[in-house]
Amino acid sequence: MSLEHILLNILIWLGLYLIVSLSLNVEYGFGGIPNFGREFTVLIGAITVGALVNRILMALFGVTGEITTASGEVKYLMNDLIFQNPLIGLALLLLVIILAAVAGAIFIIPSARLSEDYLAITLLAISEVLFMVSYYTPTIIRGYYGTSVPDIFAWTPSEYRTALFAILVILTAAVIFIILDRILTSPYGRLLKAMREDEKVVKACGRDLTSLRMRTVALGSAIAAIAGALYSLYTLNVITTSFSRVEWTFYPFLMILLGGVGNKKGVLL
Repeated sequence: MSLEHILLNILIWLGLYLIVSLSLNVEYGFGGIPNFGREFTVLIGAITVGALVNRILMALFGVTGEITTASGEVKYLMNDLIFQNPLIGLALLLLVIILAAVAGAIFIIPSARLSEDYLAITLLAISEVLFMVSYYTPTIIRGYYGTSVPDIFAWTPSEYRTALFAILVILTAAVIFIILDRILTSPYGRLLKAMREDEKVVKACGRDLTSLRMRTVALGSAIAAIAGALYSLYTLNVITTSFSRVEWTFYPFLMILLGGVGNKKGVLL
């Protein structure tokens, strides 16, 4: 493995962890919501690619059978189309990002009604349940074998794929950073800080605390799901064991704590 390839992989991981850390910074850094189940929505993003998108493609190509055997055929057919027309790869990328963000937000909303202490434990428990279910249920993403994913860069020579994906991930992280910077410097961001400091003050101002918490958790979860989807597109497969609590929850929390809670630039550094 060349030095260039190593550096590109570092950039990809930097971008992915930046996206996840930014999502946690919205919830915990600004909103004071301790989400100890971050890998839950990251895994949801990956499952969206491996299970939902693959089944959509199966329907489009007329491929029948279980996901355990059909994903490889779908990958071959889709890669052939992308090789002929790169715009199809771009369309697939946009579809994946949109579906992952929506799925990440929807799946987390019911839990967001809980108070902070209960929410932290509940999300931790739910993330472990999802991990075990996806690991031992072959019909979702082939259990511990995993499922194949089409290559959105099938049109380019393999030696350039890592560089293109590094650019994609860094650009995505940069766009998310800019959007969140605008959001968190708006009145909504100041409201989040007020909720973090004293929920009673927010209630006294006539704000719906439950609604605010739900919107915040949904926003952070949607962003985290995008990271899971991008990671799956990069590795070209979805395997449950790739989404552990240590890598996708504790490491991002550590980055936030080291960079400064509620500090956007600190998370980047």
